[in-house]
Parts: sequence; C-alpha cells; structure tokens
Amino acid sequence: MRAAVLHAPHDLRVEDRPEPTCGDGEVVIEVIYNGLCGTDATEYTKGPMMVPLSVPHPGSGHVGPTTLGHEFIGRVVEAGAGAEQWKGRRVASGAGVSCGECAWCLRGRTNLCARYYTLGLSTHGGLAQLVAAPAGTLREIPAGCTDLDAALAQPLAVGLHALARAGVQPGDNLVLLGAGAIGTFILAGLSGREASVLALDIDEGRLAVARGLGATETQVIERDATPGQLRDLVPAGADVVIECSGVPGGAARAYALAARGGTVLLVGLTQAPQPLQLADVVLREVDTRTTVAHVCDTDLPAALDLLTTRPLAPVLVDRVVALEDVVPEGFEPLAAGAAHGKILVAPDHG
Repeated sequence: MRAAVLHAPHDLRVEDRPEPTCGDGEVVIEVIYNGLCGTDATEYTKGPMMVPLSVPHPGSGHVGPTTLGHEFIGRVVEAGAGAEQWKGRRVASGAGVSCGECAWCLRGRTNLCARYYTLGLSTHGGLAQLVAAPAGTLREIPAGCTDLDAALAQPLAVGLHALARAGVQPGDNLVLLGAGAIGTFILAGLSGREASVLALDIDEGRLAVARGLGATETQVIERDATPGQLRDLVPAGADVVIECSGVPGGAARAYALAARGGTVLLVGLTQAPQPLQLADVVLREVDTRTTVAHVCDTDLPAALDLLTTRPLAPVLVDRVVALEDVVPEGFEPLAAGAAHGKILVAPDHG
C-alpha cells in the first residue's frame, strides 16, 4: 500500500509499505479521508517532538519511521476476534488509544491514560490507504453524515472537550484568542450554547470564518499587542477566555482579558517559557483550566451528531489533496500558514 512516512524533519516520503494486519480487538480500515493539523506540520518541520523516530514510545512500543495521520475516517475491511461487528461499517477513529485499566481510565478520563498513545503520532496512522486501529477508538458514522463532514469529527471532538473543560454556561461572555485550527472547532462546538463570543486574531480571513461559525464579534489584533491593549477591548473582562493561539505571551493576554471570578482555558501549546504576573490572577480569583485531546466515549459521538445536523465541511475544508501530493499541496502550505481551512488527504484521490 501507499503511505506518507516521516523519516526525519522535512523528510516525509510517500512510499510503498506492507499492508497492516489486525489482532484481537482490532480492525483494518480503508481510509477515505485523513485531515492534517498543526501538530502534523510541526512534526514535519521541527520534529520529532511526539513521533518516536529514535526512542520507542512508552505506550505503543513503536520506534522508527512512522506513517503520520491521526484524523481519519474510512470503512472497515478486516476485523480481528472480538471486533467482527465492525466489518463493513463506515467509521471515524478517535486515534487516542487508552488501556481501560488505569486509575484515569476507570474515572472516564481516558485522554489521561497512563499508557496513552495516538495513532499517527505514536505509531502508524491514517495517511495511508489502510490503517490498523483498536476497535475501542471507533465510532460509526451516522447515515446522514457525509464523508467530508465526518472527516472533521476528531478535531471537533477536541473542540467539544475543550468547551466541557471551560464550563461555558448560557449567557456567558466569552473571548476566543486565536481563530485558526482548533479555535474554529471550539467555535463550531459553541452552537446552541447561547454565549456571546468575541474572536480575536491577527488574520481577517480567519475572523471571516469565525463569523460564519457564529462569533458575535470579531477584532483584528496586532501580532505584538500587549495584555493591557487587549484588556481595553473588554474593559469589564470576559467570563471565559479560551487561549488557542499558543504563541509566547498568549497566557498573559488571556489572564488580562478575564473578568474577576472568570475562567481561563489554556488550549494552545508553546515550548517557550512565558513570564506571568500571577499575583493579579490570584487577587481576581481567576480560575485556570487546561485541556488535551478528547474522551472517545463522549466527545467523538457528540461531534458526529453535531456534524450530522450542522455540516461544517463547506465552511472549514480548504482543499482535498491526493496522498501522492501530500507534501507540496498539504504539508508545505500548512507549515507556511497558507492554508485557509482544513486540508484533507484522500489516499485514492486524483
């Protein structure tokens, strides 16, 4: 089969690989679409950060060149013992594999599993014609949900999990810092929650999409805007501030925008140290929450249900590219910031 395999930074090769097999409780999926995200671009340009190219992953045990892709859907073509009921079904995979036995799994927080690993980051994933996946990561795609929309289920599930962590309530005043990538899926998940949303970003194109997804107000901000300058936009502060940009200084901006007794949810990731004046945060009793990945049992079905009733592909999908063209038409524009929405890869497209 053909697969997009990361060998080293800037060395992603579309090459022939052995077809995967499935063990007990596993299936083999014929991939219809695999979405690319910022994590994929980072692994390609700056990695390896999560992909175990030289050191075995503690959860998956995998090491070496790795087929990327953790946002995939397809149809089950083979099923191992205990997973026979999935044969022939159209499925979305959550990609996050949890053990089901540790303390976090037993509390339903499978995204924090002690042995957690991710298909397409910790071992081979869906940027291929075929991918093997544990049946526990799968949810059937509803009949009324198109393939294009279903391909957005995994990142939307991440957005829904973030909103659950933020504790957004009806009537809340919310500020979204960063309206690209995950920010758009958080906005989509706010549908029907009766919250007013101010979206802030450095790019007007992203804010146009944010308005299409229901942002009440949008505002272009300067790349180097200070926390004080942003606070002037919301003098009374926001009940909830969701920081999605992941840029250095993003957390300080988020705290400045929060109201007394408000909540800051940190979503965006940066490895750079960030100076913070925490005395003001403490004195205003601002809650701090974080979020990572999603819970397959709750967030993935909710995402598929939402996509069935509210198709998002017309708003969020930038392009569909062939697997053979995934580097010049997928990874390169994504890494350069030239993509204006989700890039989907179709292994048999073109």
